[in-house]
Amino acid sequence: MADPKGVRLSKTGGGVNELKKKLVERIRETGPMTVADFMASCLYDPDDGYYATRPSIGGKGADFVTAPEVSQMFGELIGLWCAHEWDALGKPALNFIELGPGRGVLMQDAWRATQRIEGFHDAANIVFIETSAPLREEQGERVPLAEWGERLEDAPPGPSLIIANEFLDCLPIRQFMRGDTGWHEKLIGLDDADQLVFGLSAALPAADDDVREGAVREIAPGLDALIYEIEQRLHAAPGRALFIDYGYIAPEGADTLQALKRHTKVDPLEAPGEADLTAHVDFARVAHLAREAGLQVHGPMTQGVFLKALGIDLRVEMLTKANPSLGPRVAREAQRLTHEDEMGALFKVICLSSPDLPAPAGFF
Repeated sequence: MADPKGVRLSKTGGGVNELKKKLVERIRETGPMTVADFMASCLYDPDDGYYATRPSIGGKGADFVTAPEVSQMFGELIGLWCAHEWDALGKPALNFIELGPGRGVLMQDAWRATQRIEGFHDAANIVFIETSAPLREEQGERVPLAEWGERLEDAPPGPSLIIANEFLDCLPIRQFMRGDTGWHEKLIGLDDADQLVFGLSAALPAADDDVREGAVREIAPGLDALIYEIEQRLHAAPGRALFIDYGYIAPEGADTLQALKRHTKVDPLEAPGEADLTAHVDFARVAHLAREAGLQVHGPMTQGVFLKALGIDLRVEMLTKANPSLGPRVAREAQRLTHEDEMGALFKVICLSSPDLPAPAGFF
């Protein structure tokens, strides 16, 4: 692999786990692998991948925490948003679909918050799109009415409301770096001691540009297929898809790949399959692909603005009035979800809708 001047390459320490052994053998046989292939193996290998063996979300000793784990208010507001959009669709029987539902906390809170919405529970068929067996077990304990599929296309046909919180960030990415001789793809290979190491491909054919040396571009190949599946569903029957994730609207040229273990960033190559791997979502590309597919696009907007538009401040007042002793905690939770220095600005919200529907709640 090339090492363009000025570009530093990183490598792991000496520890070896079972997945690392498989990756080393694969690279010996077939050569360096893309970052996307590495991510896919680390997250989804059926025997040693993170989501197949040890997903750790929320709670003591977890690797990371998501918005539903921060506060019940998040899931409650998303549930009420879904009930409002069901009403806007004409109150049909529909699929209430969640992509990558984690431990099932979001849906549990959403379902509880909508129990008094007349007709909604009778109309909604909960479908979880999940590949992780350990997570399916937890989801079933929290939401016994759910059914499961491994892909969105496994959900029954018909009107649909799709929600996805921190799902897109787990789509494997390819990375390209601007070196002094042009663009190179970032790859994972082996050093002389058979340790995993980041490196770069030979220069790729590309038009001349003025992008600074060291800039990184990231592409999630699986995003096209996902938008295609959503396109097919939302053109066949009315519905919406709400995505909430951390990411950017305009690429900043940075490497956003990260590995998290017990809330700490670790070397992605150190212990494959033992940490969560994610990358920031390119929301401009999500919007572009959806518009190209003939879908309506609302947003992206920041999570803080969206939750405030849905009434999180009023919800804080209601919970505090009902139990004053919880007031400080509830206020801290709302702050974490909405403040621009916490989750409020980094996380974005985008809604994709069938053609000719009214604008969804919370977007302006």
